[in-house]
Amino acid sequence: MSTAINTLIEQWKQAVTAKDVEKIVSFYADDIVAFDAVNALQFKGKAAYQAHWKACMAFCPGPGVFDFHQLHIVAADGIAFAHWLAHCGGTGPDGVLKTCWMRVSAGYQRIDDQWKVVHEHWSAPFDMETGAGLFDLEP
Repeated sequence: MSTAINTLIEQWKQAVTAKDVEKIVSFYADDIVAFDAVNALQFKGKAAYQAHWKACMAFCPGPGVFDFHQLHIVAADGIAFAHWLAHCGGTGPDGVLKTCWMRVSAGYQRIDDQWKVVHEHWSAPFDMETGAGLFDLEP
């Protein structure tokens, strides 16, 4: 089972790298609840998260970085969980590449004989005193 989740994560990662939003969201359950690191407290449903992905791709139209480290998967019958550190970013309209390290966790469920992402959470640590994101931390 963890092999199937690893394959799904790799295929999803390739879709993100290719900026193929339709393919990206094909891995999500229709009723996904996502906690992304930018713009909203939460996204409910595939359509809302798809709109967010489109906005992210428009914000970084140039080449990007999307590398995963320390991937850990736990899978059981019909349900799985994964977490990893992601080094990600993109080239903005100004041509400058900006990257940071993010923390990612995701929940998967077997629905109609296919693994789907039912929950995804991206976050970055922050300094409690200043409220500033700590985007320069490295593993």
